[in-house]
Amino acid sequence: MISLDLGWDVLGVYVENQVSVGLQGSSVGLALALGFGAAYACYYLTSIAKKPKLIAGGKKFYEFLRDHCPVVTETYYPPFWCWESRVQTLLRPFVTAKPWVSYRNELIRAPDGGQISLDWFDNDSSTSHPDPSSRPTVLLLPGLTGTSRESYILHMVQQSRELGYRCVVFNNRGVSGEKLLTPRTYCAANTEDLEMVIEHVQKTHPAAPIMAAGVSMGGMMLANYLGRKGRRTCLKGVVVFSAGWDVFECTASLEKPLDRFLFNSYLTSCLQASVHRHRPVLEKNYDIDHVMKAKTIREFDERFTSIMFGYPTNDDYYRDASPIHKLKSVQVPMLCLNAADDVFSPNHAHGSCYYY
Repeated sequence: MISLDLGWDVLGVYVENQVSVGLQGSSVGLALALGFGAAYACYYLTSIAKKPKLIAGGKKFYEFLRDHCPVVTETYYPPFWCWESRVQTLLRPFVTAKPWVSYRNELIRAPDGGQISLDWFDNDSSTSHPDPSSRPTVLLLPGLTGTSRESYILHMVQQSRELGYRCVVFNNRGVSGEKLLTPRTYCAANTEDLEMVIEHVQKTHPAAPIMAAGVSMGGMMLANYLGRKGRRTCLKGVVVFSAGWDVFECTASLEKPLDRFLFNSYLTSCLQASVHRHRPVLEKNYDIDHVMKAKTIREFDERFTSIMFGYPTNDDYYRDASPIHKLKSVQVPMLCLNAADDVFSPNHAHGSCYYY
């Protein structure tokens, strides 16, 4: 029989060995974790965090932006845990807060009998601009199927409220719940509705300066408008976020297998849902069944958008919708911001853009 003392001795040696092995294992694990963390931090600081590339059409505007808008020259640090563009896009709806904004809605009639929904934030509590007649107005243009309730629009309204400005959101036809009265929606190339809205805002507040900001397709429409109007506009300044400068390159990017799966199919379904919602009006002029079978944005545009706006081919529409061809005609200050890793507007597609 083994003595009790011997049993305790054996148990003590066993525990001592296990503790020793455990400590060694913990040390190795800690070293690996620290090494991985240091490597990740080094990669993040050297390859992910970067300063924007600021390009201007003139020295005066470049110096103005550098002095008064420092964010365009400061190093941008994306979220340490989520810096990849696709992941950011997918997670944004789940992590973005929506400020509360109370709008005043206005429906205006277009010459063709259609109606356009404008959502106003009057900011009557403004202390920096208490006189409503001269209170600066910011016109906001949402993205492809966006409305005044998008989180990025609400944040812009909140920022404008803090500055004491008034805002008005231009909702494209049929997207914000209003009835589509005529068989016509919207596209990036046609700026007739935008021109009418700008004229309406100016007539409503003739003494107030007007600025504008557009996101994604809203930015494309705004840039195309400025390229066509030149100096013949009342807008004092414009900001364009994440515009697709070359539509051919943008659609090609979205047709890559992964991006088609993650984004293209979803956006196409959103466009089709809008068409289906107004089917009774649209089916008089268009083959809606054919439109609803589209699998990509390009197919949707071939079957619907280019036909609606009278283009001989979809390529003609894409060429006219690409703001990159009109930038040199812009005659008012316009700041354009694009992410270098934007899936919707790849970096090489706006390499020849200038910021005016």
